[in-house]
Amino acid sequence: MKIAILSRSPKCYSTRRLKEAAIQRGHKALVLNTLQFAISVEPGNPSLHYRGKLLSSYDAVIPRIGASITFFGLAVVRQFEQMGVYTLNESVAISRSRDKLRSAQILSRHDIGLPRTAFIRSKKDILPAIERVGGVPVIIKVLEGTQGVGVILADTIKIAEAIVETLQTAKQNVLIQHFVKESRGKDIRAFVVGNRVVAAMRRSAVGDEYRSNVHRGGTTELVTLSPEYEKTAVTAAHVMGLTVAGVDMLEGENGPNVMEVNSSPGLEGIEGATGIDVAGAIVEEIERRVSVPDFDLRKRLRLGGSQAVVEIVLRDMPSFEGKKLRESPFAGTKSRVLAIDRAHTFIPNPGAEDVLMAGDKLVCFGNIEELRTMLPLGPQRSKKEQLADREGVQS
Repeated sequence: MKIAILSRSPKCYSTRRLKEAAIQRGHKALVLNTLQFAISVEPGNPSLHYRGKLLSSYDAVIPRIGASITFFGLAVVRQFEQMGVYTLNESVAISRSRDKLRSAQILSRHDIGLPRTAFIRSKKDILPAIERVGGVPVIIKVLEGTQGVGVILADTIKIAEAIVETLQTAKQNVLIQHFVKESRGKDIRAFVVGNRVVAAMRRSAVGDEYRSNVHRGGTTELVTLSPEYEKTAVTAAHVMGLTVAGVDMLEGENGPNVMEVNSSPGLEGIEGATGIDVAGAIVEEIERRVSVPDFDLRKRLRLGGSQAVVEIVLRDMPSFEGKKLRESPFAGTKSRVLAIDRAHTFIPNPGAEDVLMAGDKLVCFGNIEELRTMLPLGPQRSKKEQLADREGVQS
């Protein structure tokens, strides 16, 4: 495969490790500066230019979008999606994760432990909000802070009121959140890749610091998660729509409390604390995902275990096109094609004699791993894409 890593810092640990892991597994990996793209929006022909030249073809993209360039970075990721390139984390999921209030609202609809949280705009609502989350001390957060920046502990009501008013005067939107005392200065970072936690560590603050972020001097140690914590981490990542996520949890009296779901988690701390090849696990997941062309996670319905209903798009796949269902790779397997969505025609419960055509969307039921193995690795490139490969600056 040919993999693009979107990053402005090619020498940073996470970017280097992802590139090394991809190369070690036999892939071609290039680091592309997110801010050096130009987006061309044309009917039926979305494209990207990089450093002034048409971008060549890629099979997958790993977005490492910094918070300071979220708007443009998401536009670039969306364009890759419009071009049919697999993105490890989709643009809409990254967007959700960057907004702490939106994240909390989405997670609150599910059976996931969360610290009590309030969002206010009026000064007169500060005191009632503090009471609703359990009283002081409280944590005050700006909505888009990262690495512990914009997270403040307020021990008294007067201090909390002063902080909120100051931040609101500076046109910052803030959350007021219950302070989980029993977890003071400590949290758990679970690194989710696909459907499992591949590594987990406990982060501990140093001295009187209450923020455990590694970037603020926090220490790390390997931790083995209980089934409850592992399930919470994986569920939180899936609810947010993220394939790869760093899920931060507090150890509360009643179990895990999800603090944040990070869409671009760093690798240095987790690999250093656990000794696990997290970068390799990420590349392996990309291999699994790209083996099903146009595998749309938003349209997957999990039915328990490995059984699921999925949608597969037939595009540039000669092993399928022009074949009857009885001649296709589905024949002789336990997987079933429930329906064919073809342009303006919907064919429910197709028969063995139905012929598959380019562009068909197959609604299938079966074991995910079986569905993956019967499909070719990655979509074949068109002549236009092959031309771009030869002429593009990144080839």
